[in-house]
Amino acid sequence: MAWFTDRHYFLAAVVFYGICTLYAVFLWRRGFRQHNRVSYFLLLLGFVFHTLAIVGRGFSFSRCPVNNLYEAIAFVSWTIAASYLVIGAWPRFQSLGVFAAPMLFGIGVFALMPDLDPPFTGKPHFVGGWTSFHAASILLAYGAFGLSTAAGLMYLTQERDLKLHRLRAVLSLMPPIQRLELIVTRVMLAGFILLTVGLTIGGYNLKRTQIEFYRSDPKILWSAIVWMVYLGLLLMRWKFAQTGRRFVWGVVGTFAFVLLTFWGTNLLSGIHQQ
Repeated sequence: MAWFTDRHYFLAAVVFYGICTLYAVFLWRRGFRQHNRVSYFLLLLGFVFHTLAIVGRGFSFSRCPVNNLYEAIAFVSWTIAASYLVIGAWPRFQSLGVFAAPMLFGIGVFALMPDLDPPFTGKPHFVGGWTSFHAASILLAYGAFGLSTAAGLMYLTQERDLKLHRLRAVLSLMPPIQRLELIVTRVMLAGFILLTVGLTIGGYNLKRTQIEFYRSDPKILWSAIVWMVYLGLLLMRWKFAQTGRRFVWGVVGTFAFVLLTFWGTNLLSGIHQQ
């Protein structure tokens, strides 16, 4: 129906993410003693509506659907959901959905704020192939960082249960903390590579299309800081053998910083508001 827009599809996706979040509370209280097929199915349904929302937005405006904050946040959360569905195909990793669902629900509710999706008028900013590739690479990177954070939260839960000698740590169907730490590192590395590619393309495109290179733009400075922090985490992990709880807390804290500051720097950026 004509009145059922891409935002309605996205709202439906957020509803399913919310239902999965409520079910996650039940699983948490049960101690993760059963495979999370229900949560996986709920997230799959949410992902289907989420995909329809992104595809519908792209076709309706005939452009890459990452032109404002709503679209950027929707794309990041779609990446997190897609990555979980791939990893969660293995029953042992389905518990990751318990930590991914609240994140997807919270991000989705924030994205639905009307001010983040103003009416589309005029020529979109992300129109060139290089610019679209730049935006997609960076948003995929943030999605990888989000999934890495979800795995990190699972690691911290397992680590705390083991430290307190809780029976749940033995009976739980969650992966061992060594494997979770490996997932955190590898997914974060994938995100870092995508972020590096995206920033490199963005810098090249600015030099090619702009008369003045905006080194002082808040979004550029913020992106450079985020890149250096993730580089520092990777160096801590491999060069200085920093593993375990401190490393995972660094991953979780860095992504929390990204979530809290992404929208503000985007609004202050002159380049991204053209």
